[in-house]
Amino acid sequence: MDTMRERFVSVTSRVLDEDPRLALVLAEITMDAFRPALQRHPDRVINVGIREQLLVGVGGGLALTGLRPVVHTFASFLVERPFEQVKLDFGHQGTGGVLVSAGASHDWPAGGFTHMAPGDVALLDTLDGWTVHVPGHPDEAEALLRHAYAAGDEKVYVRLSEQSNAVPRPMAADLGFQTVREGRAGVVLAVGPLLDNVLAATEGLDATVLYAPTVRPFDDAALRAAVGRAAADVVLVEPYLAGTSAAPAAHALCDTPHRVLGLGVGRAELRRYGTLEEHTAAHGLDPASLRTRIAAFLG
Repeated sequence: MDTMRERFVSVTSRVLDEDPRLALVLAEITMDAFRPALQRHPDRVINVGIREQLLVGVGGGLALTGLRPVVHTFASFLVERPFEQVKLDFGHQGTGGVLVSAGASHDWPAGGFTHMAPGDVALLDTLDGWTVHVPGHPDEAEALLRHAYAAGDEKVYVRLSEQSNAVPRPMAADLGFQTVREGRAGVVLAVGPLLDNVLAATEGLDATVLYAPTVRPFDDAALRAAVGRAAADVVLVEPYLAGTSAAPAAHALCDTPHRVLGLGVGRAELRRYGTLEEHTAAHGLDPASLRTRIAAFLG
């Protein structure tokens, strides 16, 4: 199976051939894979070098000309480092584009803390109007990328990861949360590539499992409906900063007495850089750790 990043290359290369409005802006990262696309479309595939603020600025400028820019690099260099440009060149200027990240929270631990971005979704939450997709499988990544490329002038962030579920889930027509398992003791919301770990962790527990490959806008109606069929105890399992969706979940349930537990990447920096799997376990997101924490919370 190819990775989400490899699928991003193949589907974006095809859409560049199909849609003359699409433009791609890179900052060296993944450039080699896009060289054939660059040869075919030298006016719409642009490599700015290792200058991430310029990367986002060029994307915003292309949007002003009527193109649909796709801006890509590691998450830490796409959202965190050029955050002012994201805020101004897209938000303030009222333009739209697609930010496609790689690296996720800790996909490449050997790269060190500079290449980790567990706070990217929380940071985008400080801005208005961003759609955020967190696919859990390369097939889902392709579907969500195509949806983002065709989404008019909307601002969209697609968060790609090396971590993946074993099988894809069909996308809901409205891209809302999907019910994977039903129970009465509470609701567990699994985001993107953590679904398999959540399903393993909740095996045998009387809990509803919702799946979210799109987290913004937050599907208030789906969470309220799930809580209406179960206890109003909600566990959020997110592959980025723990508690990122606690506020949207609380807002969705503002008329319902409830409890929310946010599980995700911790704030403490892990300075012994192991593997992706070791970092996932260290943050308590492996099936065994999740089961202990979820079972204790749901009682």
